[in-house]
Amino acid sequence: MTLSATEGSDICLADLRGRVVLFVYPWTGRPGQPNPPRWDHIPGAHGSTPEIEGFGDRAGAFAGLGVVLYGLSGQTTDYQREMATRLKVPFPILSDAGGHAARALGLPTFETGNEIYLERLTLVIADGCIEHLFYPVPDPTGHAHAVWLWLERAQPPRASSSVGLTRSARAVSSASLSSSGP
Repeated sequence: MTLSATEGSDICLADLRGRVVLFVYPWTGRPGQPNPPRWDHIPGAHGSTPEIEGFGDRAGAFAGLGVVLYGLSGQTTDYQREMATRLKVPFPILSDAGGHAARALGLPTFETGNEIYLERLTLVIADGCIEHLFYPVPDPTGHAHAVWLWLERAQPPRASSSVGLTRSARAVSSASLSSSGP
């Protein structure tokens, strides 16, 4: 499965070598545009822009650890590209507008306004396998720093075929990203 990226490429997470951080977020707004219905009442919905900016501010620190950054949401690549340009995001944002990655990985979602959104979580991927899961993400603003601290303390990348997970993210425990999805 490949995902379209904001810089114009298609990315297959299973093919990436080394350590990758994939942070998943529900939605980013645009100035002057309304939030989805009931957005203010959904725990964990707010915070995508500060989370993205946090990873952007620390992109050099992640690179210093040999880690490649990607963001992922269910928004279209064109929508994401506008956001990435406006916020000067220094790494690719991947689109799962069709929901293929969400279904293949069993990512947790929520619904509002007849739309489905990905729940906020972060995967550390080593050589195409999920090494670590951050879920839930209680503080989107400080999350990039928390992930960086974990990576700084972690051993060198080690790919594994299973990960102990909690709550609705348990489906992600089929750790290989090279599933036979679409």
